[in-house]
Amino acid sequence: MVLERLREPLKLEERPDPRPAAGEVRVRVAACGVCRTDLHVVDGELPNPKLPIIPGHEIVGYVDLVGEGVDAPAIGTRVGIPWLGWTCGQCVYCRSGRENLCDRPLFTGYTRDGGYATQLVADARYVFPLPAIGDDVASAPLLCAGLIGWRSLRMAGEGKKIGLYGFGAAAHIIAQVARWQGRDVYAFTRTGDNAAQIFARNLGACWAGSSDEQPPEQLDCAIIYAPVGSLVPAALGAVRKGGRVVCAGIHMSDIPSFPYRLLWEERQLISVANLTRSDGEEFFTIVAKADIAAQAVRYPLERANDALSDLRSGRLQGAAVLVP
Repeated sequence: MVLERLREPLKLEERPDPRPAAGEVRVRVAACGVCRTDLHVVDGELPNPKLPIIPGHEIVGYVDLVGEGVDAPAIGTRVGIPWLGWTCGQCVYCRSGRENLCDRPLFTGYTRDGGYATQLVADARYVFPLPAIGDDVASAPLLCAGLIGWRSLRMAGEGKKIGLYGFGAAAHIIAQVARWQGRDVYAFTRTGDNAAQIFARNLGACWAGSSDEQPPEQLDCAIIYAPVGSLVPAALGAVRKGGRVVCAGIHMSDIPSFPYRLLWEERQLISVANLTRSDGEEFFTIVAKADIAAQAVRYPLERANDALSDLRSGRLQGAAVLVP
């Protein structure tokens, strides 16, 4: 499924099977999650995508061909392919263990072809061998919603009471992790979205309400997954002194002006950018220990536009996943 021009529907194309270059592997796609970042690419909210582009970066599949110089992963290995698809290894960020901030990165489904397809090629260094747990469809959202969610949870700190703004694909995964860690989860949804609030409570949230409500207690930290800038002052107003608010998205609408008193008393506001390979190693260890699973809604590959539309309109609970 190919995006030829921004803000237009994807088109189904038949192409020759891709061939891996040196250092690459070819992966037969078993499932590919539909991420809000895909929407930002399709809707033209992220600058300079490679066009035409095959979107998709929450990919679970099986290696079926390896390029020259690749020792691992071997043919037949079950793997996951995430958003960060290549880094230079030479800039100051790569050399200091912060490859998520690389100066010259390539991103799966944005600047190199992704997983809305039956096959793709990927840099072998940025392919995660996956534990043999969970089915392929339920595992696919873990490759971005889970990974970025995990990085944002770590950056939120060790607070006991954590707020999650925007209870979609990432939040419903990270709520499970936070509960496994013994934290209290407070879920914030769109106004009047009773179904999402019930969903959050069923996943262990101790409170669920609309994003314009104040929680019954001050929070130690909060993570904003919804791409809505007005949630920033709302979250700052909900956390205690010394609390931290993490903006987890790659794109967000403008943050409105807010009084300094919301930030004062050593509250912190930080953002998350991309992921590192070590994030994946940590997270998939936890997935195995805590039996984390995504709630997935399946769509055939050729219905990718329907999946994007359902995500855009908020009609989903959990995560959309394309199955070739």
